[in-house]
Amino acid sequence: MPRRYVILDVFTDRPLGGNPLAVVLESQGLDDAAMHRITREFNLSETVFVLPPRDGSNTARLRIFTTAHELPFAGHPTVGAAVALALEGRLDAGTMLIEETVGIVKAEVSTQGAGSRKGAATFIAPRQSVLEEAEISRKDCADALSLSVSDIGFDAHRPVVASAGVPFLFVPVASLTALARARPDESAFVRNLGAYGEAMLLYTLDDEGDADFRARMFSPGIGSIEDPATGAAAAAFPAVLLDAETRIDAKHRVRIDQGFEMGRPSRINLGFTVKDGKLTQVTIGGSAVVVAEGVLHI
Repeated sequence: MPRRYVILDVFTDRPLGGNPLAVVLESQGLDDAAMHRITREFNLSETVFVLPPRDGSNTARLRIFTTAHELPFAGHPTVGAAVALALEGRLDAGTMLIEETVGIVKAEVSTQGAGSRKGAATFIAPRQSVLEEAEISRKDCADALSLSVSDIGFDAHRPVVASAGVPFLFVPVASLTALARARPDESAFVRNLGAYGEAMLLYTLDDEGDADFRARMFSPGIGSIEDPATGAAAAAFPAVLLDAETRIDAKHRVRIDQGFEMGRPSRINLGFTVKDGKLTQVTIGGSAVVVAEGVLHI
């Protein structure tokens, strides 16, 4: 059966940057095993399968797979799939309600009009960003990253685990130089960090560029050594920031640049609201551009 697909670069407005994503637009009749095999065929960090929504008032249902397993939620697949659906429906701008395993995700989408290949989407994180209980030493992080202990941490930032549906180990590093020098030691990841080492986001202040933070994400436990843009980690990042910084009651905007060390520069726009000293709504936004399209004969 022919099944159309598109490949987009996400969190960028230029082809061959950002995080590549395959979106299978016609997924009815595919079982879990077939989706896993198709994901391995594309061999990208994630593949999205679009299905009719269970609730007819919603836009679509998504299933998101890595080459290792299915994810309940992920940021760049949500942004990329929303843009792909908007382009497919020739939608200039509008609101989508997307069913994911984690819950209903609301996204505001815009495109550059009929015949374009570019768009942007901003979605509300479906779960609150929270810290999880974990004891992670700076030394264990340094060993897993081939860095020194002095490279780990800055100001009041410390290694923590946070989640907005998918848990990540957040490791602050002292400088852009340390960020660039980081090299994952897979045996140390397993030995020192256990399950926490499955998805680690390194971050530091962007002292040289125009972003707020620069980041890298290592994920040897989920089938990809390094990820060029990680929206689900960005969705969890506000809890990390509030753990280390004092943020006034207001709507905050933070830009995270990622993927530069891989030659795939990515830009993630994070928004979050603090009210009565507590974190409320979190949004993730970015651009996406279609770089390929075709048909699966499956």
